[in-house]
Amino acid sequence: MKHPKLTAQQIRDFRPTVPFATLLGIKLTRVHRDGVTIECALRPELTNSFAVAHGGVAATLADAAVGTALNRHFGGKRPITTVEMKINYFLPATKGRILARARLLRIGSTLCVGNADLTDTRGINLGTALVTYMLLDARRTKVPA
Repeated sequence: MKHPKLTAQQIRDFRPTVPFATLLGIKLTRVHRDGVTIECALRPELTNSFAVAHGGVAATLADAAVGTALNRHFGGKRPITTVEMKINYFLPATKGRILARARLLRIGSTLCVGNADLTDTRGINLGTALVTYMLLDARRTKVPA
């Protein structure tokens, strides 16, 4: 079943219903044909004891970017959850904003895979992640063989 894709405004309206995204200050920056870009301003409470972005912030951005891209793809109509994520950190973020550019790589009947490239505001590559989501309603929508 095909759903109309969410618009940028619909995604922005959906974000406040995710309290953790609101807590981090995650914002939609851009909608792409194959995904989205989201960002988070780095503030002192999001840093570790070395005054750089906590790795969990970058991981959350990668996860949220792919999840947002999937929600957009399915028109916000299919429940999803993360089942696996692998992230490589290249450089720490020390100031400004962290951006996560998600691309949907594979939309399956049960599992969906996307990647997210993490950069700072200067375009410096901070890391990359591969994220797998499960469609929670896959059993109900699966076509019998």
